[in-house]
Amino acid sequence: MDRDVILVMEHISKSFPGVKALDDVRLTVRRGTVHALMGENGAGKSTLMKVLVGMYTPDSGSILFQGQPVTIDKPETALNLGISMIHQELSPVPYMTVAENIFLGREPVGKFGLIDKRKMIADTRALLERLDINLDPSALMRDLSVANTQMVEIAKAISYDATLIIMDEPTSAITEREVAHLFQLIRGLKERGVAIIYITHKMDEVFEIADEITVLRDGRHVATVPASQVDRNSLIAMMVGRELTNIFPKEEAPIGEVVLSVRNLCRNGVVKDVSFDVRRGEILGIAGLMGSGRTEVIETIFGIKKADSGEIRIKGQKVQINSPADAIAHGMALLTEDRKRTGIMGVLPVRDNMMIASLETYSLAGFLNKRLINETCEREKRRLDIKTPSMEQLIKFLSGGNQQKVLVSRWLLTAPDILILDEPTRGIDVGAKSEIHRLMCKLAQEGKAIVMISSELPEILGMSDRVLVMHEGRVGGEFVRAEATQENIMRAATGQWQPSQDTAASAA
Repeated sequence: MDRDVILVMEHISKSFPGVKALDDVRLTVRRGTVHALMGENGAGKSTLMKVLVGMYTPDSGSILFQGQPVTIDKPETALNLGISMIHQELSPVPYMTVAENIFLGREPVGKFGLIDKRKMIADTRALLERLDINLDPSALMRDLSVANTQMVEIAKAISYDATLIIMDEPTSAITEREVAHLFQLIRGLKERGVAIIYITHKMDEVFEIADEITVLRDGRHVATVPASQVDRNSLIAMMVGRELTNIFPKEEAPIGEVVLSVRNLCRNGVVKDVSFDVRRGEILGIAGLMGSGRTEVIETIFGIKKADSGEIRIKGQKVQINSPADAIAHGMALLTEDRKRTGIMGVLPVRDNMMIASLETYSLAGFLNKRLINETCEREKRRLDIKTPSMEQLIKFLSGGNQQKVLVSRWLLTAPDILILDEPTRGIDVGAKSEIHRLMCKLAQEGKAIVMISSELPEILGMSDRVLVMHEGRVGGEFVRAEATQENIMRAATGQWQPSQDTAASAA
């Protein structure tokens, strides 16, 4: 065997009830390289990696690691071999500290067999400083943002001093600056001979960081190629089995009257005098750097957090929204940014996750119309192309992209006038992104007012009729589609935007 090869997986197959997740898959990874693992949601990427780290037992196949055949029957075995993983779905222990999460299960022990907390905090501080991550080791995980939680997971994976690190969507919740920081860490790991298996749906990242690419489709191996020998279009064609020519299929919709009007909204120093309107048929994109207040504005409007002052009008009528129930009653729907923590109910089936927000519509005299519910769920499954063996399947066993589609369908069934989408395509493959974008356009054409928060500038630029840019809790800039360039948005996001007279005139 080639001494440069650290991992060989051959003839790996894995089935779940009703689904063959992996079908005779192979993967070869070389030392000191970044090997991108690509494919649509449901292609088998995460399943293959869970086989590698011992979370799943394969039905067939073999694994060679560092030239030796190995049986990896549990995650502890993988860690002992030198294989660690950053999982796509973050699973911190919320009431434990950063240090306790990083050293969970391998805490340093002092005299009398007790955990040496002082050493654990010191070791964590040294690790975070080495990685240039500015976090307090004693901070509780529940108090961290999604981005900082992701950075803790990255630090934890690196802390094992593994020879192979799997990174499953490591940049899904971090800023461009933090992505650049992560890539710097990855290049340092490569220089030390560490191999990285990198799973992402962000094409720009693949071509910036990857040495080789393996593509899976429908649980099968499609190709393994040097990253330098493929371009974006050919890679997408391998992933989806067809040419995807329009990732952002923006279609014009008639813009109507103002549906949602927000004036001088303030909350606890994180939302500062925010005002904007959203019209029927319009897609309003909200951009800004992490921590700019994008999500905080939406949480305040939707009643998750209480405003200190300001006014919200829906269809011209002033409304008081003290809870999400009030928002839903006024025709709002919110797809949150963290589907695992605030979206899916993992222990319930797909059907229940889909119907939970609209059960009253399907009940009569306290009894549920199960036939109508089942018909509705099957219709939504076809409409959004949700890949699940049945409506009885627990949603936690679906891929991230299919979980997201279920959540979208949940809110569509409430027939909202105002649809708020916070990172609607995070962790979703290019094919599914295009489907979500087409659905957004269709809903806008039907007269829905759509607010879309996204940290991906191409998505903001490609899908928005108008862009609102947040900076330090305030509106840093506002642009109609023709003025919404990457340069203008980044200037506004960093507080550097000074509108010209022409821009001010056109906005007026």
